[in-house]
Amino acid sequence: MNTITATRAEYSVVACAEAWRDAGEILASPMGTVPSIGARLAKLTFSPDLLLTDGEALLMGDVPALGAPSGVTEGWLPYRQHLALVASGRRHVMMGASQLDRYGNQNISCIGDWDRPKRQLLGVRGAPVNTLNNPTSYWVPRHSTRVFVEKVDMVSGVGYDRAAAAGPSATRYHRIPEVISDLGVFDFETPDRTMRLRSLHPGVTVGQVQEATGFALTIPDDVPYTRAPTAEELRLIRDVIDPKGLREREVPSA
Repeated sequence: MNTITATRAEYSVVACAEAWRDAGEILASPMGTVPSIGARLAKLTFSPDLLLTDGEALLMGDVPALGAPSGVTEGWLPYRQHLALVASGRRHVMMGASQLDRYGNQNISCIGDWDRPKRQLLGVRGAPVNTLNNPTSYWVPRHSTRVFVEKVDMVSGVGYDRAAAAGPSATRYHRIPEVISDLGVFDFETPDRTMRLRSLHPGVTVGQVQEATGFALTIPDDVPYTRAPTAEELRLIRDVIDPKGLREREVPSA
């Protein structure tokens, strides 16, 4: 274990990689720099059957450095087939979120009232289909009360409360395994399916997390630290996957 030299960004990478541990032959769809590094790390270590794309339409047979072209193509995944794969559930996407609430409802569409929003964002995109058909986790590089809110301004990705209200057709494949931020790891393993603090990144306190969250989290009596990267994982992150250090731009050292 290397608990001294690993940066906050590298702990975040490992936390993202763990979301795909032993996933088998499914498609990883990471959105963001740190999740992309995490998916590559998982592929090179404990999830060798994980499928990765070049971000467009090709399945990669190798694991190139972030930003580098793939040298081995093992399949073609055009948009139509990608949608079919989503509907079949053989995919675990890690999306971003402009807002998240205690039940895991996600907003990437607009800030403010729908009729007259203060800010127009990406739009709903594929978030509803993602959340109702395949596991959907979230990555938040800057944990704050602006993102972790009491109520999202618009629901893009469906949370546990809204899925339950919609009934069995919505809950059958609905699952939000993890929310990972620059402060820690969170899940919904509570009786009422509200967000729980699962681990803290080293150097972060429970008080800091709660202060940066706009709703009351479920906090266990003993909150562990996020798993540290091994020496081999640090080598892969730094020398093989992200030699340009792009991870540190997304999550600067605290």
